[in-house]
Amino acid sequence: MRMWTRRSRVRQSSAAGLAVVLSAVLLAGCSGNAHVGPGKPDSRITVWTLENLPARMAAQKKMVARFEKKSGVQVKLVGVDEGQLPQLIMSAAAAGKLPDVIGALPLGQAWQMYGNGLLNTKATTGIVKGLGVGDFNANALRLSSDGGTRLTVPSDAWVQLLVYRKDLLKKAGLPEPDSYATMLKAARKLDRGRMNGISLATDPSDLFTQQSFEDLALANDCQLVEKGEVALDSAACRRTFETYDSLAREHGAPGTQTVDTTRATYFAGRSPMMVWSSFLLDELSGQRADAVPSCRECKENRAFLAENSGIATALKGPDGEKPVQFGEISSWTITKTAETKASSTFVKHMLSDGYEDWFGMAPEGKIPVREGTAEDPDKYTRAWRSSRLGVEATVRKPLNSIYPDRVLDQLTQGVGVMRRWGIEEGEGALVGATNGELPVPKAIGAMTSGQTSPEEAAREARDEIDALRRSLE
Repeated sequence: MRMWTRRSRVRQSSAAGLAVVLSAVLLAGCSGNAHVGPGKPDSRITVWTLENLPARMAAQKKMVARFEKKSGVQVKLVGVDEGQLPQLIMSAAAAGKLPDVIGALPLGQAWQMYGNGLLNTKATTGIVKGLGVGDFNANALRLSSDGGTRLTVPSDAWVQLLVYRKDLLKKAGLPEPDSYATMLKAARKLDRGRMNGISLATDPSDLFTQQSFEDLALANDCQLVEKGEVALDSAACRRTFETYDSLAREHGAPGTQTVDTTRATYFAGRSPMMVWSSFLLDELSGQRADAVPSCRECKENRAFLAENSGIATALKGPDGEKPVQFGEISSWTITKTAETKASSTFVKHMLSDGYEDWFGMAPEGKIPVREGTAEDPDKYTRAWRSSRLGVEATVRKPLNSIYPDRVLDQLTQGVGVMRRWGIEEGEGALVGATNGELPVPKAIGAMTSGQTSPEEAAREARDEIDALRRSLE
């Protein structure tokens, strides 16, 4: 979700600069000035986790304590802001003090570390084989590997959603907004009075805006890279920029729209549609104290929005051949300097005995991608469906007591068809770099504020990303 998952929204440091510095660190290591090999066995490991919210840290400390008692391995657990991770990796690599394990690592960051030679891909390959390749969602494995090289051990996923007021659309005689045409039609018809047509991000300084745009872009077959070239000024991408501009500027709320304001507008009953991630679902149900639906009907029934909202996962644009789903895979990974045996034991535990506790911290945004075991192929997917709401919820009701099977099916099925810019084209390092520099959100911010046209925004985003790509070569 940056990929934004309700962690901090600190701006990431320059990915290009990170690549340069890490390359220098690795060269120094080759001449004996830095430690780049496996750590010496001492049954002590340091684990960085990007799930750093207070309630989740408390839950993870309990998980770690159980693991330590069972294994004899001592774990130092460190919560890390995702936005600060590139700088922290750079500093740790320069000092020869990388953590042994990183948890909840998004794809872009994993690819950046891989490109700089900081991952122990042999260890992660061994873990997945040991647990059982067939137990994992095949798409999650594909997105977290470079051909035959396994970058990470994929753990869980969130999917991007178009959440809509099915009661309002039904009253207006509108179909489910699962395409450019139906989204635009609904936004135009329902944009009246105090009601905005849609809640859509325009913040130029937040990756959430890029994720929202990429969701629509993939639906229209707008690709980051095609045939070895940055392709954001293609006809399909220009149409995506035009549609995004029409939705956000013409039918969205005035001013810069952020991850918080888009949610607040929908929760206040002032928008019939919103693009957000599946992490929304506990808040939508009215079970969190820090983000409560505030619509008129919600005062008497906190679950009103959950009961009257539908979700569209895969979307389709006029240039797309079929509906496409956007989302994020979070992974465990082991660094090049890790104590391999103890680290591998820990990661295996977090994907087996500790797995239900892990995704149970926030099941609405941690859909398990290890679906089961050889003996029970849907063990974890089944457990996830009945998982109680995340640890931030005031009342931890089971997911399947709030949302119908159809909604839960959409979430799990979405993981299998999820697509991402650049990953399968071998441009994972570029993806990570764009997550730091944010050229697309900058272009969207300028476009939706009326400073540039959609055509100019597409061209500017392409030029910035092309320059960034060259800097990484």
